[in-house]
Parts: sequence; structure tokens; C-alpha cells
Amino acid sequence: MAGTLAERIIAQHLATGDMKPGEEIALRVDQTLTQDATGTMAYLQFEALGMDRTRAELSVSYVDHNTLQTGFENADDHRYLQSVAARYAAYFSRPGNGICHQVHLERFGVPGKTLLGSDSHTPTAGGLGMIAIGAGGLDVAAAMAGEPFYLSMPSVIGVDLTGELTGWASAKDVILELLRRLSVKGGVGKLFEYFGPGVATLAVPERATITNMGAELGATTSIFPSDERTREFLAAQQREQAWTELVAEPGAEYDEVIRIDLSALEPLVARPHMPDNVVTVTELAGQPVDQVCIGSCTNSSLSDLMTVAAILKGSTVHPRVSLVISPGSRQVEEMIARNGALADMLAAGARVLEPACGPCIGMGQAPPSGGVTVRTFNRNFRGRSGTADAAIYLTSPAIAAMTAVAGEFTDPAEFGSPVSVELPASFTVDDSMIIAPPEDGSQVEVLRGPNIKPIPLKDPLPDSLTGAVLLKLGDNITTDDIMPAGSKILPLRSNIPAISEHVFEGIEPGFPRRALDEAPGILLGGENYGQGSSREHAALAPMYLGVQAVLARSFARIHRANLINFGILPLVISREDYGRLERGDRLQFDGLRVAVQRGQPIVATRLNTDETIELTCELSEREREIILAGGRLNYIRSRQ
Repeated sequence: MAGTLAERIIAQHLATGDMKPGEEIALRVDQTLTQDATGTMAYLQFEALGMDRTRAELSVSYVDHNTLQTGFENADDHRYLQSVAARYAAYFSRPGNGICHQVHLERFGVPGKTLLGSDSHTPTAGGLGMIAIGAGGLDVAAAMAGEPFYLSMPSVIGVDLTGELTGWASAKDVILELLRRLSVKGGVGKLFEYFGPGVATLAVPERATITNMGAELGATTSIFPSDERTREFLAAQQREQAWTELVAEPGAEYDEVIRIDLSALEPLVARPHMPDNVVTVTELAGQPVDQVCIGSCTNSSLSDLMTVAAILKGSTVHPRVSLVISPGSRQVEEMIARNGALADMLAAGARVLEPACGPCIGMGQAPPSGGVTVRTFNRNFRGRSGTADAAIYLTSPAIAAMTAVAGEFTDPAEFGSPVSVELPASFTVDDSMIIAPPEDGSQVEVLRGPNIKPIPLKDPLPDSLTGAVLLKLGDNITTDDIMPAGSKILPLRSNIPAISEHVFEGIEPGFPRRALDEAPGILLGGENYGQGSSREHAALAPMYLGVQAVLARSFARIHRANLINFGILPLVISREDYGRLERGDRLQFDGLRVAVQRGQPIVATRLNTDETIELTCELSEREREIILAGGRLNYIRSRQ
């Protein structure tokens, strides 16, 4: 059978397993990526493994999330990350050099390689023809230690692109269209591979926008071929030697095929509070807005910002609107400064921020109370902007720029013909803000600030457990719901006791104290529990609070893996039993260790009614051993 592109790369990196959808496989990891919101914990975990240096071909530590330094905590973490990268042979991308995914695409991505990143939007590099997967920090630490990455083999979904984008439609509308069709859980257990004649019409930054937001589908990853457009991009980055042509074999068979006619797409907008709540922009015409934010790892490339500058040129931002723009990298920032685009933005009244994640993760630029904010970002979960009652809309850079000028959503036709921007054949390359590690880092002192605390470990799984249902939650609970981000909480990422005080803060402010008082505890969730960010703190902090198990109708891939990594049982509950259980119910589990060892269903007794509930615990043999050990750190160290 002819292989898809994804299957070809996976087969070349297969360490163990059978490439059948749903079967556990292990992949050899070529490159790793961390960022500062997850990287401090990932490197603390790597240090705990006792390795002398990273064993991946390439490891890069980026600083792009926690760049708002309102106290010593973030600065201390950055100093730790720089010193630990030098100690263990990783590259260090300094604050201000740019967003990890944008910089990795520009300076490090290689077609055909595997990339594992402690950020859910790592699949951005799929725009270059990589198998790039987001994971928890502990999985990345293990990959740096030479361990393979374990996952369920995804179904490979072919997305057949025909035609060419016309009018004001953009690459953002391709992925918004997929989200409209499939929903935020429509990609769970799937890998999206783009093919067809429409692929050649999309440049690598456009492809990266699409693969970036595949994370919002719940997909394992997304990938484009490495073709002539890929070669052009790498040549412009003065890295043409990294190019290899990679396409699916003729007659490749996909598990499913989705067809999108690019010429039929029109500008789309995701309404609050989910990325799949998609409508056309014309349906929103006339609705006033208060803020516009342009940037993020989704839409901050040179072509994106040149388009924005062309729309803003000669105009003034509407008096009601605050417009902020974040370049994706220092390369982009320098090039728009030199070609005049930055001046056009400033003249229009835009506020230009440093090349970093910024408002996307609630790190500054919160909109006003009850405000409407239009963003070119990838997520619009309630409260993610930093303002609990704000309404967040997601759209393309062009539509966002028009909205900033008009002060309201507008039919793009009113702006006339689409702007056309011409990009240079060669980009400005200056890697002076990327620090290469020394040949021998064994004598480098690793610098730790007072906010960096030891990693809490969990005891092995007990044979018997009695605990209360602490919360009953609905469908699509996000990792933002479990462990919020923002400028007040993100600086605590290396201090689990402190950050755990904010678990479920937006749902029940007093939850952490109650969880500790009632430990051991159990959480009850609906479908797609734990969607969104890869942040392992959404598992690590509840574990610290005494949560022993999560019962849910289904789990998001990365969060399920993180729960297992920290020894929390992910148990699937039926719709009927989910409906019967309530907050406060006490459940008793007996014979847990034997049931986990044998892969048997786990039975819980509801003590207030004496009913029994059968729960599914589908774990691979390796995952069973991790759960029994009380988490992956315990498991790895027991094997050394």
C-alpha cells in the first residue's frame, strides 16, 4: 500500500509499535523545543533524570511567554534556563528573539525530522514538512534524555486542497473552515495531511498558520509536503541546504479525505468562546469592537504584518479601538523596521509590542470590562484575555486590521481590492540572540532563584482508595479552566505549591484549600476533558492537591498523557454514570493495583447509595507501569 507523507516519516522514526490507528507506538525524537512557561519545569525534570547532556540532535530553549517582568520570578527563570541550556548542550533563544514556533520555523526546522515541544502549538513546524508534536514538559525532558516519545498511532486524514485563495480570504480561513466543519474535538486521534494542487499556492508561513491551529481541532499534528515553496522559504532563510523534497507516495491512501476548494472560502471569524464557533465576517458587520490584537505564533510572520501595514497605511485607528501588534520574531521586527512597514503601523496609531506571545496568553493587554477584543490568535476561551467577561473573536490579520480602522466588524468589500505584498528573496538573518552551548558544559553553574522549588513526586498507586468527587464539570473543559495563565499566575510555573493555589480559580476560587482538606480527591468531567494548552501544570498542580483520579467521558490527548505522567488515573465513565454522579459523592476503589496490572475495568462503589460504577481504564503496558509507580519520573528512575 502506498504511504502517506506522515506514514513515511513515522516509519523512518519508529522505535517500537505497529502503525495501526489506535495502537501505541514510540517515535525517535530528532529535535526538542521548550518555552519559558513550561521549560523551567521541563529542565528541572531533565536534571532529575541525572543525564550529563541532551541526547537529541537539537534542543532549543526559548523565552517568549513570561517576558512581562513585574517581579523577580520571570527574570530568575530566564537566568536558570540560560544556564541550564549551557550546562546540558541546548541552544538558548533570548528574550526578545521571538516566539518559539516562529523562530523554530525560520532558523531550525528541517523537513522530514521529528520535533517534540512542550507547547501545544509545536505542530506549526508541520508547515515545513516535519512531524511536530506538542507534549507535556516531562515527555520532552524524557526525549532530551534519549527516550522515545510514546503516543497512539493516529488516523491519517487527507485534506485535499484545490483552487486558490481569492479576495480577502487567507490561510486563517482554511483552518477556521475545518474547525467549523469538525469542532474542537473533531481531530482527536487524527493527523491531518494536506495535499492536492492547492498546496502549491500556499507559502510556508501560510501553511504554518494552518498546522498551528490544527491543535484547536485536537489533532495529534498536521503536515504539509516539503516542495518547491518549502525550498524557497528555506533559501530565503539562507538554509537551503536543509531542504529535502518530501511528498506522499503516488496513490497514497488516507483513512478519510476532506476536500476544501480554496477559491470558495471567504473571510471567517470564530466567535466567543470556542475556536469552532465560526461564522463569516459579513454576519458580524456593524458590531463595534474595543480592542484589536495582531500577532501570536499563528499570525505574526513578515507577510502577515506587511499585509496589516498596507491596510493601515494612511489611516488612523478608530478612536474607540486600542490596536496592539506583536511581531513573531526579531527577524520580522527588524525587517518591518527597515522597510517602512513599522512606521506605517505607528503612524496609524498602533502600539507595537516586543516579539513574544504577550496578549495571546493573557500576558498584558487585557481588554476593558465587558469589552470586545478581535485577535489573530488561536484560542478564545473565556477569561484567556485576562478579562473574565470579555468577548474574544479570532480572525485573520487583514480582517483584524480593517476592524481596527473601522471600529467595528465590516464587510471586507468596503475596503476595496485585497492588498498584495511582495516579500524579498532573502530575509535578514542575525542569530546573535541565539546562544549556542559550549562544547563542554560540565563546569557551568546552574543558577536557581528562590521561586524555583523542587518537583513534587507522588507515591505509588495504592491498592485501595476512598475519595470525594470534588467537582462535576461539563464538556470541553480546557487546561485554562484547570490551571489559568496570565501575568499573575505564569511567573509561578516553577513553584508548584504556589501555583497550585490557583487551580480551578475561575470555576471555584476556594477549590485548592477544599481539595487539600478533602484529599484524596476525584474530578468528574464530560467530553474532551483537558483540551487546549499542553501545560502539564494542569495535571501536576491537581496531583499536588491530592487528586488521585479524573473520571471523564473522554480526554484530550496531551492532557491524558500528562495525567498518566504524574500518576493520576484517567478513567472513562459512561454517559449514564456521569449523569448519576454528583459533587460530594464518595467513591471507594478496591483492588486498584491488580486491576491496573491486568488491564481490567476499575469498579468504584458509590458509598452513599452502594451502587457500583464500572470505569474503563485503557492503558498500554508501559502506561500501566507508570501509573503503578506513581508517575513517569519514578518509572524512569526505577529503570536506571
